[in-house]
Amino acid sequence: MADIDIPEDLIKLERAAWAEQQAGALTLETAGAVQAAYREHAAATNGVGRLELEMATKKLVRHPAE
Repeated sequence: MADIDIPEDLIKLERAAWAEQQAGALTLETAGAVQAAYREHAAATNGVGRLELEMATKKLVRHPAE
C-alpha cells in the first residue's frame, strides 16, 4: 500500500470507532462520522480513493506495530 497522508482527526475518529466496536457498542453516529470523514478526505485529495484511505487508516489503528 502506497504512503497515504492520513490526517490526525481521521485517525482519532477511527480509534473511537474501533474502541466502540471492541466494546460491542458501535453507534450509528460514530460509524457515520468516520465514513463521512473518509469520503470528505478522499474527495479533497485527488488520487486517493476512499477505500484505499479507509484500509490504510484501519491498518494503522488496528495493527500499529506493522
